[in-house]
Amino acid sequence: MSSRRERKRSTAHVRDEREVSAGGVVVRGRETGAGEAHGGTTIGGEEVVVIVPTRRAPDGARVLALPKGHVDPGETALQAAEREVREETGVVGELVRDLGEVRYWYRRDGRTISKSVTFYLFSYVSGDTEDHDDEVEEARWIGLREAKTALSHAGEREVVTRALAWLEEDGLKDR
Repeated sequence: MSSRRERKRSTAHVRDEREVSAGGVVVRGRETGAGEAHGGTTIGGEEVVVIVPTRRAPDGARVLALPKGHVDPGETALQAAEREVREETGVVGELVRDLGEVRYWYRRDGRTISKSVTFYLFSYVSGDTEDHDDEVEEARWIGLREAKTALSHAGEREVVTRALAWLEEDGLKDR
């Protein structure tokens, strides 16, 4: 049996790993007054693009998620979000606003990973969901309100709720 001091010493070198990512809520559909403030771009409130990654949940279930990924060296969170949206969904969006950060922990190979993801609201500009990369099994549009309950991760459901609230309140003020 090891002493408390030995246990403390044996775990002193172990550190939690951190991951920093960024992602997007790309919407299309009805026009809002916010579009005029963003170069006349229509900001949709009806649908959001979502992905089914090839990586499954720990229980083997398919995951329905927002596009997101690691921030590469020399890249800002916004640049990473734009890149990940384009790579994982095949679509291009125009920045509307920052939706804030989601933080969570998960386990991988016996290690605890602390993850933070900064999400941005984008309006759909162009592209086809068939043009996604090979990390994604499927990219598709679903109703924005449906996404509040259909997304697999609670943090992403909260981000969609924030996007809806902004579109319904601030996004419609100038209309």
